[in-house]
Amino acid sequence: MKQKLKVGFIGCGAIAVKKHLPGLQKLDSVDIIAFCNRNIEKAKAAAREFGTADAKIYGDYREMLKDAAIDVVHVCTPNASHAEITIAALEAGKHVMCEKPMAKTSEEAKRMLAVAEKTKKKLSIGYNNRFRADSQYLHKAVQRGDLGEIYYAKAHAIRRRAVPTWGVFLDDEKQGGGPLIDIGSHALDLTLWMMDNYSPQVVMGSVFHKLGKKKEAANAFGPWDPEAFRVEDSAFGFIKMQNGATVILESSWALNTLDVGEGKCSLSGTEGGADMMDGLRIHGEDFGKLYTTNVELDPGSVAFFEGKTESAEDLEMRTWIEAILNNSEPVVKADEALVVTQILEAIYESAKMGKAVYFD
Repeated sequence: MKQKLKVGFIGCGAIAVKKHLPGLQKLDSVDIIAFCNRNIEKAKAAAREFGTADAKIYGDYREMLKDAAIDVVHVCTPNASHAEITIAALEAGKHVMCEKPMAKTSEEAKRMLAVAEKTKKKLSIGYNNRFRADSQYLHKAVQRGDLGEIYYAKAHAIRRRAVPTWGVFLDDEKQGGGPLIDIGSHALDLTLWMMDNYSPQVVMGSVFHKLGKKKEAANAFGPWDPEAFRVEDSAFGFIKMQNGATVILESSWALNTLDVGEGKCSLSGTEGGADMMDGLRIHGEDFGKLYTTNVELDPGSVAFFEGKTESAEDLEMRTWIEAILNNSEPVVKADEALVVTQILEAIYESAKMGKAVYFD
């Protein structure tokens, strides 16, 4: 394996420019040599800021994938095209990081996984919340057994009023859904990763279209267009795993509640519990008494020195590239992301049919 990887980008919108590219640019082991976007000006702008001096610009990803110099491709396009582009990139001999969710449907996600296994190329999905300091700490505590067997959990993805009004977020055809497949996907991935449980048995779901048609609605990103709002505004799931463990998933871009928080989870185990709702709190009992520990995640500082920190996004990009260079498993494995997509799809299906969806 070459020690300096050549990376190409398909999709040069906000998620690429704000998350993927800044982290990769910091790495000495990476050159970003190709940029593809339907709007060619976006590709040119990204190349100017993050690319090598001779970076190539493309309007068609198929042309970009013909470049044998590219080792790694990042797919940062709307959900409906994740599978098509990822499969093409894998078949062209590239390792792929695809933005979350893995795909619009579970069948598409299965095909992505199958092609990755066939081509023996690495495939990872952009679930960046795993890389936050609180997530990393809690995951280590769970792995050590501090919480015991986790048998009940909540995956939190609730906004009071923060409907994304740009791009294709409100387009069901291109996205496959609203807050459930968007921010709910992050919360569910984080929760299942903490539990290390990827064996669902049955899912019940509720999906609501209650606030999307409001005109001149209060919203962090400005009023949404009711006519363009073609996805749910809230969705909730009850997930029972094969071992009996139970997960409640809550997701909304707009909900009349003050109990908000996203990309978070609450865990209850036989030896203790934890939540991320007010910082990271780990709690249990000792010597016949209950305790709650608020974990201090700030590295602290002294005069003229604030301490060294690495953002979740930078850690995500660094560990992904290291997995390729070291031929090791990515932190976010494609088979885990597939289960997230299967559960999200089951919630939508359950809500549509009005009954539970069972897994084989």
